[in-house]
Amino acid sequence: MSATADAALARSTLTYRASRNMKERGIELLLLAAASISVLATVGIMVVLISESLSFFKDVPVWRFLTDTQWTPLFENPQFGIFVLLSGTLTSSLVALLIAIPLGTVIAVYLSEFAGFRTREMAKPILELLGGVPTVVYGFFAMLVITPLLQKIMPNLPGYNLLSAGLAMGLMIIPYVSSLAEDAMRAVPMHMREGSYAMGATKLQTAWRVVMPGAASGIGAAYILAISRAVGETMIVAVAGGMQPNLTVNPMQEGLTVTSYIVQVAKGDLEHGSVGYQSIFAAGLALMLVTLLFNLLGAWLRRKFRETY
Repeated sequence: MSATADAALARSTLTYRASRNMKERGIELLLLAAASISVLATVGIMVVLISESLSFFKDVPVWRFLTDTQWTPLFENPQFGIFVLLSGTLTSSLVALLIAIPLGTVIAVYLSEFAGFRTREMAKPILELLGGVPTVVYGFFAMLVITPLLQKIMPNLPGYNLLSAGLAMGLMIIPYVSSLAEDAMRAVPMHMREGSYAMGATKLQTAWRVVMPGAASGIGAAYILAISRAVGETMIVAVAGGMQPNLTVNPMQEGLTVTSYIVQVAKGDLEHGSVGYQSIFAAGLALMLVTLLFNLLGAWLRRKFRETY
C-alpha cells in the first residue's frame, strides 16, 4: 500500500473516531439533561412543599400538629392533629401489605422455581396487567364488590371502610412484589441451586433455604416499594375508604388518609394562602417524611443483606 493510501486511511480513521466521540458526547449531554430535569423537578417540589409548610407552621405550632387528636381544618374551630390522617394511611396500608406481601412472595417463588418456561412467560405479563389498571377502577371495585361481600360476613361494616380499600390496594400491589421478587430470585446463580439439589434438597427446600436468602436484598427492595406504593395511594382510599377523620387503627371503620385529604382540599373550595389550604402541604410533607423513612430503611436493609456472586 502506498504512502498516500496510508495517509488517506489514517485520515478516515481519525474522522470516524472524531465523529463517534462527538456522538457519544452528545448522548452523554442528553442523558445529563434528562437526569438534571428530574433532579430540578424534585428540588422544585421540595422547595414548594417546605416553603408552604413553613407558612403553615407559623400559625400552627409543630407540637400541636403532632399531639392534637382531631383533624378538622375546615371547621370554625380548626384542629390539626396529623396522626389522625397518618393512622388512616398506615391502617389501610397495613391491610394492603398483609395481602400483597405473602401472595406476591408465593407467586414469585412459583414463577421463579416451579413454573415452566411457557407458563412463566404467559403468567407474568398477565399478572403485571393488574398494575396497569387505573387505581380509580380498584376504588370502585372495592366499593361495589369487596364491601358488599364483606358486609355479608360482617353486617355492621359501614359502606366506606379502610378494610375494603386496603384489600383493593393489596390486589393492586401484588404485581409489584411478585415481579421484583421473581427477578431477584432468578438472579441467584444456578450453581447454588445445583449444589442444593446435589445435597438431596427438594425444590421447596432449595427455594426456602437457598434462593430466598440469596435474593434477600432484592426481595426487601420489592417490599419497600410495596410499602411506599401503599402509603402514597390516593384514589382507592378516596373512593372506598371514606372521608371521615378518625384516630383509629380499626380497619373496619371509615377513615381519612393523607392523600384523601389532599384530594378533598385541592378541589378549590379553600382560599389559596389560608391555613386550611396550607395544611395540605404540611400533610404532604409528613407523608413524604414517612415514605423517606421507609426508603432509608430499605436502603439499609439492601446494604446489610446484599449478596455478591
